[in-house]
Amino acid sequence: MLTCRTRRTRVLIDQESSTRNHRPGITEVNSPMLDTAIRAARAAEAVIRRYYREGFDVTLKADASPVTQADVESERTIKTVIAEAFPDHGFFGEETGRERIDAEYLWLIDPIDGTKSFVRRYPFFSTQIALMHRGELVLGVSNAPEFNEMAWAERGQGAFLNGQPIRVSEIVQPAEATLSLGNLKTLAAGSGWAGLGTLVGQVNRTRGYGDFYHYHLLASGRIDVVLESDVNILDIAALATIVREAGGVFTDMHGAELGLDTTSVLAAATPALHASVRRVLGV
Repeated sequence: MLTCRTRRTRVLIDQESSTRNHRPGITEVNSPMLDTAIRAARAAEAVIRRYYREGFDVTLKADASPVTQADVESERTIKTVIAEAFPDHGFFGEETGRERIDAEYLWLIDPIDGTKSFVRRYPFFSTQIALMHRGELVLGVSNAPEFNEMAWAERGQGAFLNGQPIRVSEIVQPAEATLSLGNLKTLAAGSGWAGLGTLVGQVNRTRGYGDFYHYHLLASGRIDVVLESDVNILDIAALATIVREAGGVFTDMHGAELGLDTTSVLAAATPALHASVRRVLGV
């Protein structure tokens, strides 16, 4: 273990070491729903790893985004695992669409969030599984097999990365914050672009980690703000639950609660930092 000057830095180094070296699994303290989501993510991982190793064909959807056999097969695998445990639950999947969408419990599934990364053989892709209960997010699992990272959270139970508890930072001022940017096409085309330029000039540093990774970093206290303007709820539902259970704030860019039609994100470590970023953006 490295010895550092500040307690906060030492904690983060200990946490990073433990999360990298521990492979999570089903534990005695998880609820049956969380256990099932983790099992589903692991089953999908086996499918995804096989295709990533052996190769796959790529086709284009109507919106010109790519899809592979790995996407479709891994989503079906996830649904099979969940449906066997909870046959009355509904599904909203990236590849297989909506099924029993008005059910009391609705699973949100993106089997490979980051298919473009998967296709081009760089490791910024993950499996996202979330659960809504009567319209409220209550559970999330984010599994990134090529990073050896699985994060999960359940409402009221805290957030975990590779089995270790995680917590957001205590940063409240933009001048002390690390900002990570994701998809920004819509923001770039609108009035918020000038505000983003101002924000970039105010924060301590700016990065573009993207996809699942900057949310894992945010939830574990290693960065402080994430901003994206072009997402869908399947990309972020699980990650929102994880960040919130780690103590962070996660809304759309306008400060609104997430829903099935959400397309943007403003996530921050603290309420004060979240409010400051919104003021600067002016959106």
